Amino acid sequence: MKLTMSELCQLNELILSCSNTITCMSLFKNQVQDVELKSLLDTQFPIHIDDYNKKVDFVKSLEKASGKLEIPNLNTSIFTPNTDVSIPAIPDTINTNVDKFNDREIATSYLLTLKRAGKEYAIASMEATNLKLREFLKDAYSMACNHAYEIWQWMAKNNFYPLNVATDEQVSAVANMFNIINL
Repeated sequence: MKLTMSELCQLNELILSCSNTITCMSLFKNQVQDVELKSLLDTQFPIHIDDYNKKVDFVKSLEKASGKLEIPNLNTSIFTPNTDVSIPAIPDTINTNVDKFNDREIATSYLLTLKRAGKEYAIASMEATNLKLREFLKDAYSMACNHAYEIWQWMAKNNFYPLNVATDEQVSAVANMFNIINL
C-alpha cells in the first residue's frame, strides 16, 4: 500500500524532528559532563539514528522498508523515588548568553524533545492507514517513552525535575469521584 498524502507529510515532519534530535544529541554528547547522563545519551543515540534511517527508508522505498524499530528495554534502575517525600527541584537561572550547555540544560532540552516527539508519534500512528508504517510509529512512540523515562529519572535523581507525590487525601478525593461498573 502506498503512503497517503497525510502520512507523507507526517513522515516529513518526523524526519525533520529526528534530524534535529540527532544534531542536538551530537552536540550534547560532546558537552555533557555527568558520566551517567553521557552513558544515557551514548546508548540512546544509535537508536535515534536507526529511527531516522527507517523513516527515510519508508519515504524512499516503502515496499522494501524494514519498518521494525527495536524498542529498547526500559531502564528503571537509575532512580528509585522515595514516594514518602516530595522532592522540590533545584531552582534554575535561565542562561541568556549560552556558549555551552550545562548538564541540566542538556537533559531538559532532550527530555522536552522526547516528549514532543512521543506526542507526534502517537498522533501519526493513530492516523496511519499503512499498517507497516502504523506499527513502526507505535514502536517509535514506545522508544520515545522509554528514553524520556530514563532521562526523567536522571533529572529527578539530580533534583532537576520536581517529584511531587500525591497525598493520601488527594488520591482519596479523586478515587471517591468514581465507582466500579458491574455488568
